Amino acid sequence: MPGSDPVAQTLDVPGARLYYERRGDGPLLLMIGSPMDSTGFAGLARALAGRYTVVTYDPRGIGKSTREDATQDVTPGQQADDVHRLLSELGGDPAHVFGSSGGAVVGLALVAAHPGRVRTLVAHEPPVVELLPDRDQVRAQFQGVYDAYRADGIGPAMARFMALAGLDEGPAQEVTTPEQLAAMAAAGDVFLAHLVLPTTQYQPDLEALWATPARIVVAAGATSKGQLAHRSAVALAERLGTPVVEFPGDHVGFVTLPEQCAQVLDQLLTQPA
Repeated sequence: MPGSDPVAQTLDVPGARLYYERRGDGPLLLMIGSPMDSTGFAGLARALAGRYTVVTYDPRGIGKSTREDATQDVTPGQQADDVHRLLSELGGDPAHVFGSSGGAVVGLALVAAHPGRVRTLVAHEPPVVELLPDRDQVRAQFQGVYDAYRADGIGPAMARFMALAGLDEGPAQEVTTPEQLAAMAAAGDVFLAHLVLPTTQYQPDLEALWATPARIVVAAGATSKGQLAHRSAVALAERLGTPVVEFPGDHVGFVTLPEQCAQVLDQLLTQPA
């Protein structure tokens, strides 16, 4: 597909250097994850590059993005400021944003703080667990994940996280080099040490979300019903008074079923508000 090959660039922001890729042509569509980096969106980006200028990026401290102080937590608000600066660099009209999981939480923080930057936010399974009726129990369970990481390392903590989230091991990834193994371990460290608690403890600013001119679409996977992030998406949609839009697959359906998810996303972004 013409224009589907990514062009890699970097952007300096306070305390970090962001790596991002752009491909395609048309209205700006930014895809954000956390802790997922740009590689997780490659299939979806290729599927949409014929109709959009698709930008994917690595959050600070993840993948090819760096940060100056690796000892500090990374909050959704800080990531939202990074994305705001990236969108300012890209210029043009307000962007469409597809955020998944922690990236959807960042999208909510972005819309609340910088509403003029976003035209449409599709928030796919944001783990806004503070909106759940059993939030006290879930908060304690995430604290247990963090404590397990501090005591026993990545493996036991990640297993505990996956069980809590109701996820399996996710789509298989071909890891063939020591560099890839090192990158996966580094991302796991950042996630468990500095992202999991700030992300799951984030409380959406519902008044700001109600008031924003941006269109907010809450999305969830067709096969992830009952899982924690799906329950959180339903809770958010109820608070915003909007339906949950179903995407093919599960929590990472856009990775395993990129063409099908691209069709749903394109329909959302082109239909009248």
